Amino acid sequence: MMNYLKITTTIGLFTLLCLFNNLANAQSLTKERKPRIIITADPELDDNNSLIRFLLYSSDLDIEGLIYTSSQFHWKGDGKGTKWFVPGREYNRFGLDMCPCESWRWAKDERFIHDAVEAYEKVYPNLKLHNSEYTAPAALKSKIRYGNIEFDGDISKDSPGSELIKSLILDDKPGQLYITAWGGFSSIARALKSIQEQYQFNSAWDAIKKKIARKVVLLPSGDQDDTYATYIKPNWPEIEYRQFSNGPNYGYGAQLRASQDNAPYLTSAWMKENVTGRGALGAIYRVWGDGKQMVKDDKMDYFGFAGVTNEELKKKGYVVWMPVQEKGSWLGEGDNHTFMNMLGNGLRAYEAGFYGGWGGGAAPRRTGADFSFAMTDTSAAAMANALSNANARTEKVTFPNFFPQAQRDFAARMQWSVTPKYANANHAPTVRIEGPLSIMVTAGSKIRLNGFVSDPDGNTVSTKWWQFNVGTFPGKVTITKPEALQTIVEIPKDAVSGQTIHLILEATDNGTPALTKYQRVIMTVR
Repeated sequence: MMNYLKITTTIGLFTLLCLFNNLANAQSLTKERKPRIIITADPELDDNNSLIRFLLYSSDLDIEGLIYTSSQFHWKGDGKGTKWFVPGREYNRFGLDMCPCESWRWAKDERFIHDAVEAYEKVYPNLKLHNSEYTAPAALKSKIRYGNIEFDGDISKDSPGSELIKSLILDDKPGQLYITAWGGFSSIARALKSIQEQYQFNSAWDAIKKKIARKVVLLPSGDQDDTYATYIKPNWPEIEYRQFSNGPNYGYGAQLRASQDNAPYLTSAWMKENVTGRGALGAIYRVWGDGKQMVKDDKMDYFGFAGVTNEELKKKGYVVWMPVQEKGSWLGEGDNHTFMNMLGNGLRAYEAGFYGGWGGGAAPRRTGADFSFAMTDTSAAAMANALSNANARTEKVTFPNFFPQAQRDFAARMQWSVTPKYANANHAPTVRIEGPLSIMVTAGSKIRLNGFVSDPDGNTVSTKWWQFNVGTFPGKVTITKPEALQTIVEIPKDAVSGQTIHLILEATDNGTPALTKYQRVIMTVR
């Protein structure tokens, strides 16, 4: 139990009941409903890396599906010799003329999701020791499906993956259903189209559409096969499309413009110590110059080469759209933003897109055009500049810099995976704010907030209160003694009824690596 609760024989009955009530509140915080989430992914190497991180957070999530899908960058073909071509795709750019073709950048017997879950299975006993909430490997395996993988944007028929998505969309479990699109939307679009075909002439159709609009939240990495734009948006305009921005840059080339605070977490030395040198999951994690390719002789995947220049790679026929980086350094986890706000780190970021967290904050809808690397100048300088512009949204100062905290937390979980003794690894502190986490306040008033922290490893924990500027009140509040657990917040006199103010209690321990947890309280002006 929390080490700040001490019951003695001198405590009266009323006080004792209050303490037990506080205990119940603290326990309920740890039993919050986990977000229900479906992953749909194509075999891009950064999807592989994002999946590894995702599985390390299965303790925080209710994983309902792990589904292979296609995109404009990866599709399997039907195995019948059918040739496919969509104008403007990468096989028709960069001076290439490689399609119509029967398949594009899809390995025979592709199973990267299976590989990741099997690696997770090897380290599961260690993970379970550090956090009892980790999902059993058998449960994860039961969620794997192949979706609409034959062709780019083809939603003409059902697939095992689309059928699973359909069943989950239609079920009556409480809460929202978050569906990621790390590749194209085809498997998701097919599930929705199948629902439409089955129910659109049914008397319950309007009710079904309203239920789905309330329930489903799409978490995209762009529209990588145009099926969101051509089918989902026109037919299901009320479904939330939650695109995050302004958060940490987890994508390709993050090191090209990383800040001084972030750069150390992207180096070869850091990756070796904390990721690639860590057991079964580290062994399948992709970094620069690792000698691997997702598909043999893939002319778009030159990242495994070491000791070669950009020009040498071009002479070998590779499409070098990003300059070669240090061997062993960060390569990319470009889909992290879709799930990093689902985590149980206390920021409550999954509750609403604009709340913001380790995945950024909600942004306006965007199209697959963001993923077009149609460059005429492929010099190293031009490529670095183009990639920096594409990723510029992730380095704005609108949000706090969460990248170091996220990387340290990832490193800790990788360490758990190879550490069979609880005492030999670090674990995040526990953070709680007394009372409800959504409260009503009055303009001009002073609000006392009481925070509580404890650390499972006995580490020293430093704390601070800060205002997260995502509320509707545009000004700043005054926080008395922001580094103390008990603080007073002065609500400005010009705050208007209905406006909201978001305050964060942040706690960081002094373990190795240092780990951070939060608690958010939202104040609404009367």
